[in-house]
Amino acid sequence: ESMALMEPLYQALKAQTIKTDYLMADETPIPVQTKDKPGATHKGYHWVYYNPQAKLVLFDYRKSRGREGPNEMLKDFKGYLQTDGYKGYDELKNKPDITHLACMAHARRYFEKALDNDKHRSEYALALIRELYAIEREAKEQQLDAAQVKELRQQKAVAILNEFERWLKAQIIEVLPASAIGKAMAYALRLWPSLIRYTQDGRLSIDNNLIENS
Repeated sequence: ESMALMEPLYQALKAQTIKTDYLMADETPIPVQTKDKPGATHKGYHWVYYNPQAKLVLFDYRKSRGREGPNEMLKDFKGYLQTDGYKGYDELKNKPDITHLACMAHARRYFEKALDNDKHRSEYALALIRELYAIEREAKEQQLDAAQVKELRQQKAVAILNEFERWLKAQIIEVLPASAIGKAMAYALRLWPSLIRYTQDGRLSIDNNLIENS
């Protein structure tokens, strides 16, 4: 009965969260108790949607990590969708009204994991990513508005990203695809257009950390 009373509140939260042109999405596994086996659990998933402008967060429980979750939740969504590049969101790429953003923090993690595999190349990539984040800190410290953030990124970040892409394309043919550094480079290049899209609009974030924190 209490669940039935909460349903209209959940539907209202869902409507307000999705009512935006910029949304972050992520999915995380949770252990769920099994009815017929006391103490036993199976893996379910919370798909999380975060509206950065309204600071609203919505949890959508699903039994699987399949694409039916975001397909159903975002069937009417139009705008920027920021994810970590998980393939469960790929079907949404066929929707012309959705523009995909990737997450620089996830790209950075792959290069951090590759430090033991190829210290020199990993450190170079991480140094470039540090420069990109320094620009974001500068924008925050100066409390720039969206137009000024875009201008700052165009002045400083675009050149670094161009160098990063050139270096990735030159270096990926020199490393083993199955190596940690090879995987880091392949991840970044696969998502490259989505990774650099944040420079086109000052409202957009360089990464998905806001949703991870939520």
